[in-house]
Amino acid sequence: MRIVVVDDHHLFRAGVRAELAPHHEVVGEAATPARALAVIAETQPDVVLLDVHLPEGGGVSVLEALPREGTPKVLALSVSDAAEDVVPMIRAGALGYVTKTIDTSELLDAISTVAAGEACFSPRLAAFVLQAFSAPAPEKNELESLTPREREVLHHLARGYAYKRIAQRLGISDRTVETHVGNVLRKLQLSSRHEVSHWAAQRGLVNGD
Repeated sequence: MRIVVVDDHHLFRAGVRAELAPHHEVVGEAATPARALAVIAETQPDVVLLDVHLPEGGGVSVLEALPREGTPKVLALSVSDAAEDVVPMIRAGALGYVTKTIDTSELLDAISTVAAGEACFSPRLAAFVLQAFSAPAPEKNELESLTPREREVLHHLARGYAYKRIAQRLGISDRTVETHVGNVLRKLQLSSRHEVSHWAAQRGLVNGD
C-alpha cells in the first residue's frame, strides 16, 4: 500500500519509514497540516498515518480539510491515549487510533485494518469512542465557530489543564493560550473554566481517562 506519514518529528518519521519499507511504500512525509494536505493531494495514498499534536492546528485540522470524496483512510498515531485526543480525531474522520508504543507487527495490522475500511482501536481507546458516540452529539453550530486551535485549547481546558500545561502540550506560548481561551469563552458565551468543563461534558467532548 501507499502510505503518507505525518508527524512533526523527523526521527520518528524516519523510523516509521524504515519499519514499513519491507511491506509498504511510503510515498510522502509531512510535518505540518498545510504540508500534509499538499502531500496527500500530490501522492493519493491509501493510508495516512497522522499525528495528533502537530503545530499550526493539529491532526484534527488535517482531517477537517480533507475532501469528502476520494479521501485516504486515516490512522491516528500518537503518544497520547487520552480521551481528549482520541475522541476529536475520530469525530473528525480518523478510522483508527493507535499509540506510538505499538510494535511493528501491530502497526502493520492496524494499517491493513483501516485500509479495508474497518475501525481499529485498542480496547482502552475503543471504550472512549463508544462513550463519546453514545453521548449527545456536539452542537455543530457552536463548535464550528471555533478555529481548530481553539478547539484544541477547549479540550485541554475542559480537562482542567493549567495554561502553562496547555502551552507545553500544544507548543505555543502562555499568552497565546490566554488569547485562545478568551476567544473560546466569548464564542461559546461562557464565563469561566468551570463552565467550559460543564459545557464540554454535556456534549460528550470529554470522557474519562
